Amino acid sequence: MRKIELEVARGSDQRIDRYLAEDRGVATRSQVKRLLMEGRVLVGGKPVKPSFRVHGGEKVSVTLPDPEPSVFEAEDIPLDVLYEDGDLLIVNKPAGMVVHPAAGVRTGTLVNALLAHCKDLSGIGGVARPGIVHRLDKGTSGLLIVAKHDGAHAILSRDLSERKISRTYDAVVWGEPRESEGRVETLIGRSRSDRKKMAVLKSDGRTAVTHYKIIEKYEFASRLAVKLETGRTHQIRVHLAHSGHPVFGDPTYGGRRRKYGNYRGATMGRARDCLRLIDRQALHAASLEFVHPVKNKSMEFTAPLPDDMNNLISAMREVKQRRKT
Repeated sequence: MRKIELEVARGSDQRIDRYLAEDRGVATRSQVKRLLMEGRVLVGGKPVKPSFRVHGGEKVSVTLPDPEPSVFEAEDIPLDVLYEDGDLLIVNKPAGMVVHPAAGVRTGTLVNALLAHCKDLSGIGGVARPGIVHRLDKGTSGLLIVAKHDGAHAILSRDLSERKISRTYDAVVWGEPRESEGRVETLIGRSRSDRKKMAVLKSDGRTAVTHYKIIEKYEFASRLAVKLETGRTHQIRVHLAHSGHPVFGDPTYGGRRRKYGNYRGATMGRARDCLRLIDRQALHAASLEFVHPVKNKSMEFTAPLPDDMNNLISAMREVKQRRKT
């Protein structure tokens, strides 16, 4: 048995099952529900139901059963490990790699690779997600933190929930945002028309906050530095699409199929030429800053742009230069 002790951050107001599953990364919603029904979750020393609401300051104790052996195979898949010690790893995930096994995907994931790379990974995320503190979409490249034991995982999950881990992304988007830098805040939840997608909602969603800054402008696109304040599923892609500037090449949120503003003729032709250079969303998790969960020292990591984004940006710069001459 393993025990996790948590203190709810001030200003929280949500159900205990959502708090543990989504904000704390303790387990999936179904796993959290089972822990609650088995009396393994205590608030103020007393067991609570899934509907119990936390508001801030409560002491939460979660007793986790010993992790089951992984049902997924270790695979000798090369990993780009930027840092590793006895507590955690920093991995630069390539675009196209799924982070953990799910329905229809049981091999070739980051978890399969990690099982071959590490003898020990934390079990907080469940059998299918050993060590996974946070995720990146399949088509997004860049930096991920992986926990090697439950103590590190719990602290990193807490810091993530309390917005103490800084995550900055490099993105190429259609068009040019009106302001050179800005903040997007909405509610995000499952799309009511397509359950595989997320969407901006008027109610019943979760608060999501994204900051952006233009760092380069092209003829029909812009390059942004994007910083997450919260970390909802598909948050950056949904927020930028909602703002009228979907991530270039994004197949899900309008980055390949939408009508691109007022672009016509030769400009649209050049844009299509650039689209052929990338088969995913032009989004890269470029930097991480956090405090080491055990050593208590500041850590900072950066990952260079992958080749497809470098090629895309070079092509856009060439187009812009030719237009000037």
